[in-house]
Amino acid sequence: MHIEPRPLPSPLPLLGNLPPLLTRLYAARGVQSAVELDKSLARLLPYQQLKGIEAAVDLLVEALDLRQRILIVGDFDADGATASTVGMLGLRLLGAAHVDYLVPNRFEYGYGLTPEIVEVALQRQPQLLITVDNGISSVEGVAAAKAAGLKVLVTDHHLPGEQLPDADAIVNPNQPGCGFPSKSLAGVGVIFYVLMALRARLRSLGRYETQAQPNIGELLDLVALGSVADVVPLDANNRILVHQGLERIRAGRARPGLKAILEVARRDHRRITSTDLGFILGPRLNAAGRLDDMSLGIECLLCDDAALALDMAQQLDGLNQDRKSIEQGMQREALAQLKDLPVESMPYGLCLFDADWHQGVIGILASRLKERYHRPTIAFADAGEGMLKGSARSVAGLHIRDALDAVAARHPALISKFGGHAMAAGLSLPAEHFPAFAEAFDEEVRRQLREEDLTGRLLSDGTLAVEEFHLDLARALRNAGPWGQHFPEPLFHGVFQLVEQRVVGERHLKVVLKSECGSVRLDGIAFGIDREVWPNPTVRWVELAYKLDVNEFRGNESVQLMIAHMEAR
Repeated sequence: MHIEPRPLPSPLPLLGNLPPLLTRLYAARGVQSAVELDKSLARLLPYQQLKGIEAAVDLLVEALDLRQRILIVGDFDADGATASTVGMLGLRLLGAAHVDYLVPNRFEYGYGLTPEIVEVALQRQPQLLITVDNGISSVEGVAAAKAAGLKVLVTDHHLPGEQLPDADAIVNPNQPGCGFPSKSLAGVGVIFYVLMALRARLRSLGRYETQAQPNIGELLDLVALGSVADVVPLDANNRILVHQGLERIRAGRARPGLKAILEVARRDHRRITSTDLGFILGPRLNAAGRLDDMSLGIECLLCDDAALALDMAQQLDGLNQDRKSIEQGMQREALAQLKDLPVESMPYGLCLFDADWHQGVIGILASRLKERYHRPTIAFADAGEGMLKGSARSVAGLHIRDALDAVAARHPALISKFGGHAMAAGLSLPAEHFPAFAEAFDEEVRRQLREEDLTGRLLSDGTLAVEEFHLDLARALRNAGPWGQHFPEPLFHGVFQLVEQRVVGERHLKVVLKSECGSVRLDGIAFGIDREVWPNPTVRWVELAYKLDVNEFRGNESVQLMIAHMEAR
């Protein structure tokens, strides 16, 4: 693992009256003006720039006026769950008489609006079908819905294929011809924008002259959760959405279900950060879709009864514990497959399969292996009927969906279907094609990446002076976010004396450090350590990459280093 300085523009932009360190941090993350740091709702990009938004609102106004039955078809991850919930709650707020949701069980129907899930949807007798966080690739499913007499509104954020579905309206910032500047909206962000546009239309029609205008800002806690959990880039627009959602949570105004998940996770809502959304709430919500049925997660978020919400949050927590156990077993099996293969002999593009692996957990496994071996990784599970399902994760420099597209173009018969983003994708293929696909995928990765691209690297924001290891700076860094994908939390590096080290919770290392000159004593923690390397009583000096954090224990706060990388010096 190499620690490298994060590139800085020259000259640094003028960002107002900020301390020099914050100016440097923001500039290194692409902020060019103080306006980009304004996280007020007034700075949100206007919905009018989304292609298809007026046609979408036309459908929705008609549905409201005619009291049509609306059915939302979601996805089985946290973005899909929050998008389904936002759609349900928002449409109710705006006057929908009949609105329901349906989430395909990933083990029965797979992803998206398929003809099979349309058959299930028809049992609810909907008149308007709305997809959230899916649909842009559902050409056959939309056709089936239209053939059955339904009107279809597709809201999605995934990259489209060569053919768009023949829906009545499509809202997707990534569809051809859409001029919306932020291509990074999550699925939940897209449906939130549709609701903003619908409320504006209703206001222009005079619907709120004699009644209070609904506050769809009440849904921003869910928008924040789905956006961070889906790891979309936190551009300026997404940072506004996430910041505003975090403010609602910290003020105690979150949905009862979200509060309940926080309570079960023993997190203080007043101090929640974007990191907590991604690593504490997101996995508990995702566990329902991974192992069981995402309806449990959606029902928890929809629930208005605190006691009932807490019961569902506890069920989600139990599923998450099961997911962790399954994941750890799969990791052991994957590492056993690779243990006799030297890193220098590994494929550039790594493909792994085990007949007993769980379909709902292969995405996490691919992420873990990608982090360990620093190369694009696809983990496959048996999907039955001679088919495999794969979940892919990539590294910087390789657009994984485009790589799969290139493989499909060169070998048309290998992949049955695929889709995704730059850093994550999913695919299906016949089991008999696995060896040929693994070879073709490795060839494509080798075409695009060099050997040096497969070496893990951490970008550091520099070193901190001794006098900077204080609570005020740690608090300021926490509040300077929200941090996340493409807007990473500040990471620093330095050499420290290792005074004490001990394992806590089986795989975490608690350490006591001294600054290089020995004048400052600090606590630190490294999560998920390699037990073959640490603890090591012979090591006296270490080089660290770390985040400056606030540790809260029994009402007291102190500075703590969150260690991202540690090696002996």
